[in-house]
Formats: sequence, structure tokens, C-alpha cells
Amino acid sequence: MTIPSSENPTHSKHFKAFKPMSGRSPHEHPRVATTLELFFDLIFVVAIALAGAQLHHAITENHVAHGVVSYALVFFTVWWAWMNFTWFASSFDNDDVPYRIAVFVQMAGALVIAAGVPNAFEGNWWVLTYGYVLMRVASISQWLRAAKQAPQYRKTALRYALGIFVAQVGWMVVVTLPKESVMLPFLFMIGVELLVPMWAEKAGMTAWHPHHISERYGLLTIIVLGESILAAVMAIQKVAADTNMMSLNLIAFCVGALLIVFCMWWIYFEDEAAEFLRDYKTAFYWGYGHYLIFMAAAAVGAGLAAQVDFNTGSVAASALTIGYGLALPVALFVMTLWLIHKRVSQAQGVWVYPLASVLILIVPWLPGSNTLQVGLILAGAIAVRLSMCHRAQQKAQ
Repeated sequence: MTIPSSENPTHSKHFKAFKPMSGRSPHEHPRVATTLELFFDLIFVVAIALAGAQLHHAITENHVAHGVVSYALVFFTVWWAWMNFTWFASSFDNDDVPYRIAVFVQMAGALVIAAGVPNAFEGNWWVLTYGYVLMRVASISQWLRAAKQAPQYRKTALRYALGIFVAQVGWMVVVTLPKESVMLPFLFMIGVELLVPMWAEKAGMTAWHPHHISERYGLLTIIVLGESILAAVMAIQKVAADTNMMSLNLIAFCVGALLIVFCMWWIYFEDEAAEFLRDYKTAFYWGYGHYLIFMAAAAVGAGLAAQVDFNTGSVAASALTIGYGLALPVALFVMTLWLIHKRVSQAQGVWVYPLASVLILIVPWLPGSNTLQVGLILAGAIAVRLSMCHRAQQKAQ
């Protein structure tokens, strides 16, 4: 009996203690996220939530520049660790004992990263760096195993292992530098990390699964949008505990917050990009571009929480600062989606989204509920595009 080429004999429905890490087929059907991948994502929920909470405090305390820079750097660490695990799993997840043990170590590193987030915002990167290096060293063992058991990917896997090792040595050096001189070396090491996959994949592309990757990115999008909802709910709880009443402003905020997050979900998932993630350049363009998408989506929660604090008078920042604390991440999310996600999926009639981004950036200067106004702009953009698509379908018939 032969096994169809669309199936992977090393990834059967029955668990086996040891399997060769020979590489999974990019044509598997179905190919969905595993329960281990979903469990792994839960660890990153904590890190993302802590980063968002720190950004929220920075906005309300009027430490915006420091908060935004720290948030961007912390979020890169979280996102890059998650992304490297995801792409490796798409190519080589054979779900045996050694693989699960390596993932356990990576999860432990992710927990250390989460624990180090508050300290990182204060300029102390030791804990977060240790967690990150722990994760990446575990991934080196995975790549070395792939190099040994998947000869067709040997050169690529060895490049990954070498590049990751060099990068981790670099991080351990950077973290010893004085706080005042760490920024440029930090940015340099980010560049090194980003170049490692590009260099490695030039030796031969790994066989990642486009639909699996698309699903994994979609799942993380839902997670970061959920963080925004959670941040808003916790802020509302605090207000309700203090005032024990529902004001019109709070009702407008609740409607606007739900509308914003729902529209962000709608815009992201209305077009499918998996069919177009077939070549080297598109994969990197789409995959790397999601850093801004994820970062902006998670920052929306901080902006929503800051809006509630402003309405209760418990902030040091100005109304304009609080307004842009929400408007900027929403506009960045929508604009980046247009540049990255929509262009890759070759979606039609999406010019409304950059226009919506510009309108959102005007909102903080307007009177009334900024949250509701941003939500209505997003809903209006979706309505316009739906109308355009409907007319195009009628003409085609």
C-alpha cells in the first residue's frame, strides 16, 4: 500500500515516541494548527498582555516616547520568538518525544520573556533576554536535528543553526552594555535576526505549508484582538467599581470599542492570502510585515484602556495624546493590512482602507467620543467596499 503524496507518514493520527524529522509536505490536506501549537500560543498571551499593560501606563502617565519605543522593542522579541517557532513547525513538526521536549523548553523561555516584560520597560533587559536566548537555543537543537534527519534541507538547517547561535551570542553581549548606549547595538541585533532566515532560505527553501502559516497568523491575530477586548473590559470594570453607574460616555465607549475590534477582525479575515504565499519574496514580505499588524492590534487595547482612564480624569496626558493613543494603532493596523495582507491576497476595491486610516488620524482633533467615531469610520469603510464588490458582481453576471 502506498501513501499519497499529500500525506506525511511521519505525522500519523497515532502518537509515536520517535519519528524521523524528514520534513512535512507543503501539500498536506488538511493541514491545521496542532493542539501543541495552540497551547504554545497561550504562553504568548501573557507576554502580549503585559506589554500592552505597560504601554497603557506609559500613555496615561504621559511617557509616550519611552513607552512606544519600549513597547516596539519588547513586542519584536515576543513576535520574533513566536514567528520562528511557527515557521519551523510548519516545515518539520513531527510531534514525537524529542520535538515535544524541545517545545517545552521553548515554552519555558516564553514564560521567562513574559516575566521580564515589566523590567524591560524600565530599561532592565536581563530577564527578557535570558528567556529569549533560552527559546532560541532550543530552536538550534531543532534545526540541528532537521539537518541530520532531512538531508535535502541540510544546508539550510545548518545555516539557521549557525545564524541563530551567532545572534544569541550577540544578544548576550548587548545586554551587558550600559543602558545609555544599548539602543544602536539593539537595533543592529534586530537586523541580524531578520537577516538569518533570508540567508538560510537562499540555500534552499524549507517546505512550509501556506494554508497552515495563514491559519497560524490568523490565530495570533485573534489572540491580540482578544487582548484589546480584555483590556477594555478591565478598564470598564474599574470605572463601574468606582461610580456604580453607566454614563452616556461609557456606553458610547463600549459600543465604539466593540465596533473597532469587530471591524479589525472583519478587515483582516475578509481576504485569504494563503493561495499567494508560494514564493520566497512574497512569504518574507507578508510574514515580516505582520510585525506591524500584530503590534498595532495589541496596542489598540492599551489605547482603549487609556480612553476609559481619560473619561474618569485619572490621567496625566492631554486629550490629544490619549486620542492618538487609540487612533495611531488603529490607523497603523488598517494601513499595514492594506500594504501587506491585501496586496498579497490581490484583493479588489481596497482603496477605502488607506482613506479610512487618514480619517482616523483626524479623529483626535474632533469633539465627542473618539472611540465611537473610529469605530464608525471602520464600519463605513467596510460598507463602502461591500457595496463596490456587490456592484462588480452584478456587472459580471
